[in-house]
Amino acid sequence: MKNQKKIWHKGGCHCGAVKFEVRTYTDVTLTKCNCSICEMTGFLHLIVKAKDFRLIFGADNITTYTFNTHAAKHTFCKTCGVKPFYTPRSHPDGYSVNFRCVDKAGFETVTSEDFDGKNWVSNIASLRSK
Repeated sequence: MKNQKKIWHKGGCHCGAVKFEVRTYTDVTLTKCNCSICEMTGFLHLIVKAKDFRLIFGADNITTYTFNTHAAKHTFCKTCGVKPFYTPRSHPDGYSVNFRCVDKAGFETVTSEDFDGKNWVSNIASLRSK
C-alpha cells in the first residue's frame, strides 16, 4: 500500500434517514462473507475502528437485530430496511460499513477478498488480523 492518509467518505441508507461518515484509505480491501446474513443482505464489509466512524444523523431511525451468540449488532434503517453498518462480532470495538452504502468518490483502488463465514469459528483468526 502506498503511504496514504485516511480521508472521510460519506454514506447512508437508501432513503437518506441514516447518514454516516467513515474514514479510510483511498485504497481499500473489502471482505465478502458467505455467512447466512451477509449472503442474504449482500453486505460488502469495510471494517474500521470506532474512531473512524461517525453517525451524522438518524440514530432514532435505526433498529437492531441479533441472532445466534447475539454478539453482532446488526443495524437497519427503520424506514427503508437497508443495513448500512453494524457492530460485528469479529471487531466489537469497531464497525463494519456496507461499502455498497458509501459514496465511491475519492477511492482509488477497491479490491475484495472472500471470507468463509459459513465456517466462522474455523476462519475468524484470519479476519481479526485485519
